[in-house]
Amino acid sequence: MTLQATRRQPRFLYSIIPQSRALYALIRQPRVLVFIPLGFILLGYIVYPAALVLWESLFRDGQFGFGNYGEFFDPDSPSYMEGLFNSVMVSVGSVLLSALIGVPLALIFTHYEFPGRSVFSALAILPIVLPPLVGVLAFLFLYSESGMVPRLIQAALGLERPPFSLNGVWAVLLVHGYTMYVFFYLFTSAALRGIDPAVMEAARSLGASSWFSFRAVTLPLLTPAMVGATLLVFMTSMNSFSAPFIFAGGFRFLSLNIYTSKLNGDMAMAVTQTVVLSAFSIAFLFWMRRYEGRRQYAMSTKGTANVRREIRGRWARLLAGAAGIAMVVVLLLPHLTILLLSFVQDGTWTHQILPQVYTSDNYGRLFQDPTFWEPIRNSLNMAVVSTAADVAFGVTAACLVVKGTFRGRKLLDALVMVPWALPGTVVAINLIVAFSQGTPFSFGQVLVGSFWLLPIAYFVRHLPIVFRASSAAFRQLDDSLEEAARNLGAGWFYAFRRVTLPLIGPGVLAGTLLAFVTALGEFVASILLYVYDNRPIAMEILSHLRQFNIGSAAAYAVLLLLLVSVVLLGSNYFSRGTAQRSLS
Repeated sequence: MTLQATRRQPRFLYSIIPQSRALYALIRQPRVLVFIPLGFILLGYIVYPAALVLWESLFRDGQFGFGNYGEFFDPDSPSYMEGLFNSVMVSVGSVLLSALIGVPLALIFTHYEFPGRSVFSALAILPIVLPPLVGVLAFLFLYSESGMVPRLIQAALGLERPPFSLNGVWAVLLVHGYTMYVFFYLFTSAALRGIDPAVMEAARSLGASSWFSFRAVTLPLLTPAMVGATLLVFMTSMNSFSAPFIFAGGFRFLSLNIYTSKLNGDMAMAVTQTVVLSAFSIAFLFWMRRYEGRRQYAMSTKGTANVRREIRGRWARLLAGAAGIAMVVVLLLPHLTILLLSFVQDGTWTHQILPQVYTSDNYGRLFQDPTFWEPIRNSLNMAVVSTAADVAFGVTAACLVVKGTFRGRKLLDALVMVPWALPGTVVAINLIVAFSQGTPFSFGQVLVGSFWLLPIAYFVRHLPIVFRASSAAFRQLDDSLEEAARNLGAGWFYAFRRVTLPLIGPGVLAGTLLAFVTALGEFVASILLYVYDNRPIAMEILSHLRQFNIGSAAAYAVLLLLLVSVVLLGSNYFSRGTAQRSLS
């Protein structure tokens, strides 16, 4: 009787609540179970804070209106417009320079075999291990007017003045090119590894030249990865703060204008400039998405491994070796500079070309301090938590956008990418405003001053990285592969684990790697949201720099570089093992 009553219970509910049958059927749909957490995250941590920024920009001295925007676009006061123009131009230049560096490197390391290739390909991602502030300071100590390289050349050649000085817009572009080409390199490398070499062989067998095969076959298949890297580089450059702050000089940048307005207490104008910056970044996002939408390319693959062509010929190998050595020197100089500075005794390096007094006390003091490991442990914990959430939501959103058939996919795509169009400072301030009191999105808890607000900021800031990398991988995947597995009797999860996941793995891993190491060195959001109990390693470095303890700050930076290097080597080993298992 009990079993019979239990079976009749749904029919009884349907008779009482006529709409319950539709509701019951709705909540049993797996898609709804996916959309509920996605909607909660998007609404609570992206839409709600962004709406607060827009709302605040409409008030000037307590009056509602567009007075802030009138002041921004006032032709009699062109400083704000000049900052916007410079930011856009530098961002476009950063995209071009990063692509010119990253794409050829990816093509060379993927298609050619030569002595030292594995070492050079590993070193190519070295710039990503430098936190933004530390990397800019390394360039300052290396290439500025009083930097080591210009003064060494001046002394060696007996010149009256240094032969060059890194400053102005070109300095910002070079720093951006050095630090951001990794986006193009990683995304393009992952896409190239997913291209079946039989496709290129078929094109060549039909009489196509190498250049025509690349332009007509390879380049279209790289479109999703190239668009993803372009978006990330452009938005990162638009929101860049450290490089313009150190090298811009008299050139105005919108990110610096926002900082100056905030420093002067003009929060209304700071928020207004943030809205303008975000609007241009989002407009670029929609334009690139429209371009990508016009060109849909997918590839069927038989799982054939990509065989690299060995460089033959004495002069060709010598040229490859010389180019490799030059690349290693350029890539390693900033890191070696940080390592050198970590042994400099604090307060002893002034006008000399190179430091004169060295000591190991910087590391000794750090290791003797009982609280030494706390910043490193905090950074690891917050990076792991935020990156795990990025992977869970980023891969899910990418699968829905690329493979889904529901309405609103483009809106979901745009909403996930919005945080990358917002400066880190604005994301941090928005989170402070949004969670300074209990809300449904914080489950009634005040998050300001707690451990969790900073990893939430990391999660929001770096979600687009995993999302774009995963989207590029899904777009390159032919649906017929998983359908074939399903037709042969494989369940959904088994087909995803054995077919889809190995094929999208390199792209997802590239985005996860970028998100994790970026979270480890995050500076802009950290300076506004950290508390003493969760202070990250970037803030510990800044604390020593403020005290002019360059050696101690560099010692902490070296430890951060070692930590990120271990992560990179581990992920590289894991990805190779995964690729070998998927082909076996």
